[in-house]
Amino acid sequence: MARQTSRRNFLGLSALGLAATVVPGELVRPAVAASELTNETSNVHPDISIWVTSGDERFAATWRPASGTAGNDHLRLNPSVKFQQILGFGGAFTDAACYSFNRLLPAEREQLFHELFHPSEMGLSVGRICVGSSDYSTKLYSYDDGEADPDLTRFSIAHDREFILPVLRQARQANPDMFLFSSPWSPPGWMKFNGTMLGGSMRNHYFAVYAKYYLKFLQGYAAEGVPVQALTTQNEVDTDQDGRMPACIWGQEYEIQFVRDHLGPLLASSGLPTRIWLLDHNYNLWGRVVCSLEDDKLRQYAHTVAWHGYAGTPDMMSKVHDVYPEVEMHWTEGGPDYTDPRYLTDWCKWGGTFSDVLNHWCRSITAWNLALDEHGKPNIGPFPCGGVVTINSQTREITRSGQYWAFAHYSRLIRRGARRFDSQSASADLHHVALENPDGQQVLVVTNTGPARTIELRLANMVASVPLKANSVTTLAWR
Repeated sequence: MARQTSRRNFLGLSALGLAATVVPGELVRPAVAASELTNETSNVHPDISIWVTSGDERFAATWRPASGTAGNDHLRLNPSVKFQQILGFGGAFTDAACYSFNRLLPAEREQLFHELFHPSEMGLSVGRICVGSSDYSTKLYSYDDGEADPDLTRFSIAHDREFILPVLRQARQANPDMFLFSSPWSPPGWMKFNGTMLGGSMRNHYFAVYAKYYLKFLQGYAAEGVPVQALTTQNEVDTDQDGRMPACIWGQEYEIQFVRDHLGPLLASSGLPTRIWLLDHNYNLWGRVVCSLEDDKLRQYAHTVAWHGYAGTPDMMSKVHDVYPEVEMHWTEGGPDYTDPRYLTDWCKWGGTFSDVLNHWCRSITAWNLALDEHGKPNIGPFPCGGVVTINSQTREITRSGQYWAFAHYSRLIRRGARRFDSQSASADLHHVALENPDGQQVLVVTNTGPARTIELRLANMVASVPLKANSVTTLAWR
């Protein structure tokens, strides 16, 4: 795009301004707002709000008039070209996470939940529930353990009444618009060839029983005041984790048969509005998704795909969108490693990931465990995952991860119903995503994984020089 010969300052802002003091969990705004956006025909001076995470700053409100030149780093915005709507951001209410939340005193938990979920704070509004035990659980369990029980006479969600359901109800109190979806790690062992929840695969003659098992879970949760809006058929369909944790392989033809002939029709006849999401696994399985969606009857019951980011690249999701543009996408799992020395400071890793998955059609982003202790516990599996927050098992001190601070740059400003719009840049080490909220506010999140630099931000015939700190995530919002 050629530079305009007669241009005006756009935004007039700087991410290198003075940082305000930030109280964790408190939504802060600049004491002074930039007001340099002008054009040929009016003297409009909108307020520009800016937040930056870099070095010792954590979602710090900043402002200073723009200075310096951008060199060859350009970022162009085109709000007239809009894409998918956003559902929200959140994390998994695993058995382990709910147990960790339960360790807090009631007043401490209420304060943390206000910080995490209330719309005036972090505003996390999407939650994932495990159907029975995952690897992040206090123990191995299903809702019907023991010998074969095809009539499901033993079925009970009693385990979840101790702290999972109370935690979910409290989160809903903080954010009544919480959208919940559920994922099973394994059916009860008696439905599988190996007779255990650890690894193995499903026996297809139990498909009808397993559909009823899932329906009873949904009905049981609804009766407890915790309705579930969507479900995935299986967490990570393409691995049994070598039998080291609750897991179950689902071949493509099994998943199609289960959804098309059993789960889909049963949910439809039950009257529950719960949606079905396919796959719940890695980007590199995009070819499987395309093939599955070729089944017309399957698409009557499932037209949404859940993705994980452990293998492949985000652009692989766009391959599915290219073939089936009407299919919705959600990013349903990813979390930090508590043993990583950058656990507290890897906000650029997550800021870049979040912008990439949004730019490749995802409507929501859900982290893995919302909370764990300082050793990544409780955990009955082999992986060293950390929580979005850490709750110390002895002191109850709460530590916020780099992923938490990356979320702040998205969930605090981007509202449900926001629409992503076009943003373009050829600059290296720069991740970006632009969105417009339902009320017209526009939000830009820029992750700079390289050294400090100044970028030129272009909107129509308006231009601004925007300094970015090294290894930073910066959010700009304006009307």
